Amino acid sequence: MKMAMKLIGLILALSCAFPVLAGGKPATASRSSATELAVLTETEEATLLWMREEEKLARDVYLTLYKVWNKPIFSNIAESEQAHMDALLKKIELFGLIDPALPDVGDFANPELQALYDELVARGKLSYVDALTVGATIEDMDIRDIGNAIAETTNLPLKTTYESLLEGSKNHLRAFVDLLDQEGVEYSPQYIDQAVFDAILDI
Repeated sequence: MKMAMKLIGLILALSCAFPVLAGGKPATASRSSATELAVLTETEEATLLWMREEEKLARDVYLTLYKVWNKPIFSNIAESEQAHMDALLKKIELFGLIDPALPDVGDFANPELQALYDELVARGKLSYVDALTVGATIEDMDIRDIGNAIAETTNLPLKTTYESLLEGSKNHLRAFVDLLDQEGVEYSPQYIDQAVFDAILDI
């Protein structure tokens, strides 16, 4: 219980920083290839870079938990998270930004993301049910953050990508909640409204 409360507190503290993760305008590369695109606002840039790292967080946690529990749910969704990362990287390159994601699993330049990864993995190693709860929590948070990203931008390429990611995260949440239900555990949403959660699960 103490670890669970600590985890929730850490995620809440970290999510408060979204989307002004860097505390200023992110570094940019040459934008010669994006001259005909609408210029992103600082908030749109920060959000795009944040989403790339958040998808890496999800992928890395699932890859690590797959090694612990050897359950296909984690490897399958990790593969989907990689596709999400790839889609966001294309947008980062399209707008001439610098990719913030480090190459190694479990490594993050941002100390808060590093701490969150460590906490999620530590909890997920406690039991299979805890691992499923970690997965549901990640997707719950992702859905909230992607929804915010969609609402804050009028840029069509970004909106289209975010909307695709949102549908994927909904599918992931359904999968984790279904497996928790099979284990006799009910997941309660921590980040999205209960009504949104019920609609996703078609309750």
